[in-house]
Amino acid sequence: MNFFDNFDVRQLENIELLAKQVVEGFIIWLHKSPFHGFSVEFAEHRLYNPGESTKDIDWKVYARSDKMFSKKFEEETNLRCQIIIDASSSMYFPEQSEGRGLNKLQFSSLAAASMMNLLRKQRDAFGLSIFDSEVRIHTKCRSSTSHYRLLLTYLDGLIRDITKQKSTSTAKSLHQLADNIHRRSLVMIFSDMFDTDENNDNLFSALQHLKYAKHEVILFHVTDKKHELEFEYENRPYLFVDMESGEEIKLQHNQVQEMYVKKVMAYKEALRMKCLQYKIDFIEADINEGFVPILQSYLVKRNKMK
Repeated sequence: MNFFDNFDVRQLENIELLAKQVVEGFIIWLHKSPFHGFSVEFAEHRLYNPGESTKDIDWKVYARSDKMFSKKFEEETNLRCQIIIDASSSMYFPEQSEGRGLNKLQFSSLAAASMMNLLRKQRDAFGLSIFDSEVRIHTKCRSSTSHYRLLLTYLDGLIRDITKQKSTSTAKSLHQLADNIHRRSLVMIFSDMFDTDENNDNLFSALQHLKYAKHEVILFHVTDKKHELEFEYENRPYLFVDMESGEEIKLQHNQVQEMYVKKVMAYKEALRMKCLQYKIDFIEADINEGFVPILQSYLVKRNKMK
């Protein structure tokens, strides 16, 4: 399910409103799905005591049960969630030639904003980390409204930054973050996992470092599945440009499709198996498939962590 089938990227000018719409659409879907038992609004109910403020009374529960309950919000957060976004140039694929659809970075930013909105509903704390060749932004986890708006400002700036040829050092950045994130946090990584360093062992070691630091980790493998994994293009010549190095090559996709798909799928499978080995949730996040898999993954993980 995609809540924005006819999405215009110009709407990203108000990422807070879009994130709210994504979460509201998700909650409507959730109530109609097998996951309707998850709480996405508050910690728990308690009986209403006469004389208390009526602003927190759950009138829907009253209508069903003829009893007054207040929504009880916990003073202290239950969970800390660090959201990590890969902002290297490969995440700007596909280029926005006609102003419609999301590239991987826009998708990840809106998914992160939506996740923050959902975390706020749960009274959980959240932080944001952004990296390319190094860590550019790293905030601690907080649950305040001012913190939420600050992180939205960072995401908005990220979407508007169109700097080209930013390389990736995923392994180095994840190693650095593993040592700086509060112990026993939920860590969400949004990345295509295309690293400048061709030594996959370094990348796998960085993922292992996050688990060694006692974090629960969800890796959202953000791709344009049709074009990047399946290499589906029209049968005509194309000029392919490496978005990080600027290197160019002209060819017809069917000349290399079989070999390309074999190699990229082998890498994806190796990544998936390492995540399985390290007990990291590996979630395929196709930018054309919407935000349900992302928000749903958080609820499943949070439920297991209770």
